[in-house]
Amino acid sequence: MRRAVCPGSFDPIHNGHVEVIARAASLFDEVIVAVSTNYAKKYRFSAEERLALAAETLGSLRGVSVVPMGEGLLAEFCRDHGASAVVKGLRSVQDYQYELPMAVMNRQLTGVETVFLAAESRYTHLSSSLIKEVAALGGDVSEYVPVAVLKQLQAG
Repeated sequence: MRRAVCPGSFDPIHNGHVEVIARAASLFDEVIVAVSTNYAKKYRFSAEERLALAAETLGSLRGVSVVPMGEGLLAEFCRDHGASAVVKGLRSVQDYQYELPMAVMNRQLTGVETVFLAAESRYTHLSSSLIKEVAALGGDVSEYVPVAVLKQLQAG
């Protein structure tokens, strides 16, 4: 079985994430969406909310599960879950430059490979931070987020 991990904080999950995860699901038998928490970051949604939003959004995708990543290294999470690959979406050259050293380190630590998927052009400008900012200022983000996320953002 070919298993991959799509890691992220998903605060919130948006359509760019969904598009990459759906493409990963077409390439692998199983995709584990690992919702992470970086305690140095300030989150809009709690870990439980981010897990629930991701699970609701991705529930219809075959072979996709959503789990908390917990503490520790991504490479070890992949090893512990029998994943041979990490899938990361790339929006720009800057994303590649940021992700490449981590991909090399993950491979050196446990042998897990990283597969980079180029973002769909209509989503290259998206980030969770931008979506949160626009929504907080009253902007319409309905084109960029799943319905469940939009409801949560509008609820305040």
